[in-house]
Amino acid sequence: MFYQTPYHEAIALIERLQRRFFDVLKVELDKEEILDINPVQAMMLYKIGDDQMTVGELTLRGYYIGSNVSYNVKELQKTEYLEKTQSPHDKRSYRIKVSEKGQIVCKLISDMLVSHGQKMHPFNLDMPEIDDVNLSLRSLEEFWAAESKFTGLSSLDAEDNDGLLG
Repeated sequence: MFYQTPYHEAIALIERLQRRFFDVLKVELDKEEILDINPVQAMMLYKIGDDQMTVGELTLRGYYIGSNVSYNVKELQKTEYLEKTQSPHDKRSYRIKVSEKGQIVCKLISDMLVSHGQKMHPFNLDMPEIDDVNLSLRSLEEFWAAESKFTGLSSLDAEDNDGLLG
């Protein structure tokens, strides 16, 4: 039998919340008749914003999480939401930026987030509560980052053998 702890519940909630947020974003895209991109692609545009970067930097900066970043970048270029330019320093590398068409999506998301912030009070959500959630989520992220750094030693062994790792 699977024992449900608050930790397990948090993991499930994080996953469900992301899916639910993408559902909300899909409704907003549909309202504006933006049918040629999906919510994941829309969030990629929003995260890139006014920056210019390589495809690799998207993942490194945490702007995109997933295994098909190259596919989504190609689709966003094909639908003219992203522009690609060759790097002046490395002819094998390309930089991407949000096009004018993509900026419309960025504004839509920005406006939606502001609107959501104004509608949270009836759900007993105010900014201090959201700040508390964010603090907990950042701590969880740090924990998972630490756990994902493979040293060949368990975390208890690492503490016992601190001098060996230093």
